[in-house]
Amino acid sequence: AISIKNLDNWFRKGVKEDSWHLTYYSFNKEEEKLRETLCTVGNGYFGARGCFEAENASETHYPGTYIAGVYNKTPTLVRGRKIFNNDLVNCPNWLPIEFRIGNKGYISPLNMEVLNYKQDLDMHNGIMERFITCRDSAGRITTIHTRRIASMFNPHYAAIQYEIIPLNYIEKIYIKSSINGNVENTGVDRYNNLNSSHLKLVSKGKTDDILHLAVDTSHSKTRIAMNSKTIVYENNSLKYAKRTLLEDRAKLGEEIEIIAKEGRIYTIEKLVSIYTSLDKNVSNPEEAAREDISKVNSFRDILEPHIKTWHSLWRNANITISGDRFIQKTARLHTYHLLATASIHNKNIDAGMPARGLHGEAYRGHIFWDELFIFPFYNQYFPEITRSLLMYRYRRLKAAKKYAGDNGYKGAMYPWQTADDGSEETQIIHYNPVSGKWGPDSSRRQRHVSIAIFYNIWEYCSTSNDLDFLHDYGIIMLLEIARFWASIAEYDEATGKYHIKGVMGPDEYHEKAPGSKEDGLTDNAYTNIMVAWLLDKTLHIIDGLPQKVKKKVIKTINLKPSETDKWKAITYKINVIIDKNEIISQFNGYLELKELNWEKYRKKYGNIKRLDRLLKAEKDTPDRYKVAKQADTLMLFYLLAPEEIVSILKNLGQDIKDAHKLLKENYDYYVKRTSHGSTLSMIVHSNILKYLKDSETAWEWFTRCARSDIYDTQGGTTIEGIHAGVMAGTLNIIMQNFAGISHSREKLEINPRLPKHWNRLSFRILYKENWYNIEITRSRIKVRVESEGTLAVYSKGKRYTVAGSKPKTIQY
Repeated sequence: AISIKNLDNWFRKGVKEDSWHLTYYSFNKEEEKLRETLCTVGNGYFGARGCFEAENASETHYPGTYIAGVYNKTPTLVRGRKIFNNDLVNCPNWLPIEFRIGNKGYISPLNMEVLNYKQDLDMHNGIMERFITCRDSAGRITTIHTRRIASMFNPHYAAIQYEIIPLNYIEKIYIKSSINGNVENTGVDRYNNLNSSHLKLVSKGKTDDILHLAVDTSHSKTRIAMNSKTIVYENNSLKYAKRTLLEDRAKLGEEIEIIAKEGRIYTIEKLVSIYTSLDKNVSNPEEAAREDISKVNSFRDILEPHIKTWHSLWRNANITISGDRFIQKTARLHTYHLLATASIHNKNIDAGMPARGLHGEAYRGHIFWDELFIFPFYNQYFPEITRSLLMYRYRRLKAAKKYAGDNGYKGAMYPWQTADDGSEETQIIHYNPVSGKWGPDSSRRQRHVSIAIFYNIWEYCSTSNDLDFLHDYGIIMLLEIARFWASIAEYDEATGKYHIKGVMGPDEYHEKAPGSKEDGLTDNAYTNIMVAWLLDKTLHIIDGLPQKVKKKVIKTINLKPSETDKWKAITYKINVIIDKNEIISQFNGYLELKELNWEKYRKKYGNIKRLDRLLKAEKDTPDRYKVAKQADTLMLFYLLAPEEIVSILKNLGQDIKDAHKLLKENYDYYVKRTSHGSTLSMIVHSNILKYLKDSETAWEWFTRCARSDIYDTQGGTTIEGIHAGVMAGTLNIIMQNFAGISHSREKLEINPRLPKHWNRLSFRILYKENWYNIEITRSRIKVRVESEGTLAVYSKGKRYTVAGSKPKTIQY
């Protein structure tokens, strides 16, 4: 039996290596929603926030379960016009387990006197765990210990183990276990005046020992079926308990009655199955959920294969860092959340990579360009996941072509924000929480998302060697994206240049030229240079295709020689403005804008990351100033090496001699004019400093990124979902900057730049179908390959051969 005297030892049982655990040792109402995001359990199919089982949505808590690809579009009347929002749906809540003592009502233990508390996310095993010891108003002390998983082995399973220990009383206790379909999307305060109701009850009931609930989304008509089975033990022995069925509209549960004895452990195991009508090869989600739940009879049945699967994932993706406890923990936390959002199960899921994960409702769960920062992670460890996410884009190629056509262009123009069917989901009006007013939203003009998709396809194919994907799917997307950019580029006889008008760059603050009535900018440098790059790549890829594939593709899309001639011409004649100091003008007219009095706004507002909202609240606009939310021109150096950018500029007639100087001048110029309102900006700034060898500033940017979600440094945004791009971006910096991994020249290079206090960095990466095990210390690189043949790696320009049977040591 457990007593108050020996509770502490039991309470702290199973404490393992700190770097695998995110642990909180006290309950804090102000931080609870942040912790719920960071303690989300997920498996790529669904994610469930780390809310305590007994809690409902409130100012302190927000339970949320999100299933990949489940969206619902509903209308709301705003300022006299009907607008539509397509939301990642908050699905039925499978978590609820409540308990009460005697005739006392159901009160959450967190609303009692909390004597002891620990919450722990075990990243290695994919388990979220809680210990609570609480005392009610009658002086009765109870300990509750819970464990929760979203099965990584079978993504349709979820499970909770909920232990109750009465420490100083013998009394009848009641446990209520439910599935709650009476939920709405209310996780983002600024959306709460919009339609947030998405679920309609279809059926509910109990068959034998199984509860079953089915709901439909109101407009997309996706069926969601959940089944649950609750098993009760007393000190590990099955226990019979009286049960009463409870119903409340779309909520179904059962109340379990137990005569509890002091010091005994009463365990409630709640096993859950989840299916939807979107599931591949599932014709009836209700039947599939019932069949799955009948196959498991204990928490352990789901737990053990789940742990084994997580361990197999970590074998590939674990990064080991010696000398930095915080970054070690954060690297694993970021890896964990990426795999909770998109996993090995994505090959059976038709869904993209939500920018905020399966962790909350920010950005309505939409897919943006953040994949550009995320896919390098998957390319190195799980290229099959990248392939699945790219197939999501391929299946929406038709929608992207329609979107281009609707706007008067050819080819494929992918939307800035998208959800389920590939349509543009970006709002046409935007709510400004500073002014409390709605204003026009032009951000759908960020056509550069199509550049990101092109880059992602190219990078995936070049690192994975997946020629089947390139020939069957990728090449069509590449060609149609190239066709779009060629159609939006207009030739001007007067300038002898091609110009791209009506777009926005990554900056996001600048929506139009000052005083202009037309939305969008002309000749955004990032856009134009990347268009020159992608058109040149496309021409080379076409030339390298097998003749049979080439003929088929040309016939399929009716590609004409006149089109490819224009593509080549654009690579030599697209307009890029550079001044005498080699500052690349962010867009046509940028260098003539006013300078902002940054200090004035810092003194007035403190946090000026969202300078656009502040200026608009003052009836001004960032369009008038040299300001940026995030890296725009500097994004070029994130994607391309400085020498490659210089080569493109030379083709365009720009006389640039020193690639290092070009980057240094532009970095110094733009960093002072950027508010970093997006954490992606800090990722870019940190990573490009590898070329300037400014390790101290790179480290400063990197640590700000590493802290951003775990400490919610963006001021309340992480409570609405993780920032998947930043999480992946920090891992990219570790690999690309600190480990010095590069494959830009179609070969694997390792040129380490370890932070001063790091003693050792080790990891595995997959490159062109071969696994490389790499260990870096202060003076040497050790490489071992998992291959029978001999492979080559490069360091500081020198080639080294590595045989499968022998590790290779390289001094640097």
